[in-house]
Amino acid sequence: MSEPLPQALLAGRTFDAVVIGASAGGVNALLDILPALPKSFPCPVIVVLHVMKGRQNQLAEVFQQRLALRVVEAGDKDELKAGTLYFAPSGYHLSVEEGGVLSLSVEEPVHFARPAIDITMQSAADVYGPFLAGFLLTGANQDGAAGLAAIGAAGGLTVVQDPAEAQVGVMPNEAIRLRQPDLVLTLKEIRSLLLMLENE
Repeated sequence: MSEPLPQALLAGRTFDAVVIGASAGGVNALLDILPALPKSFPCPVIVVLHVMKGRQNQLAEVFQQRLALRVVEAGDKDELKAGTLYFAPSGYHLSVEEGGVLSLSVEEPVHFARPAIDITMQSAADVYGPFLAGFLLTGANQDGAAGLAAIGAAGGLTVVQDPAEAQVGVMPNEAIRLRQPDLVLTLKEIRSLLLMLENE
């Protein structure tokens, strides 16, 4: 299902933010793609990852040991900065507000998840429109499909991990069913694409 990397799709485009969602199998998938990113990566990277309760707080520490990017747990009113990866904290929905400011809330879970990928992606799409790149990786529920569709509707770049490669294909398949993404790629291809974004 993978397809060639689309130089034409990226030609002339710039991106102000990257948002990535994942669930089951997501830690390994992220550790496959994110260590390749340089400290000089030109935009912030926001990650919403469903993990078992109690393990969310360890994410920033674990990933900082492997990544050149600065890695932090997102805080309320944090201003998004280039070269920094923000993990959505456990128990809070993470939204992006005008001006690239983050906000946390404790509204009801979405698809049994808080943080919910949908909420982060939809809010980021509202702020960044065509200057947002969204990625949805392996996962076991429907969270993220509507969010990625919102990014596509706003003119942003939408990428889904090839379900055949994903540890759990439910989340990628649901995203493809809801709105055909721009690209369906393997993790290796996603890693290459992210590096291409640095040079756009």
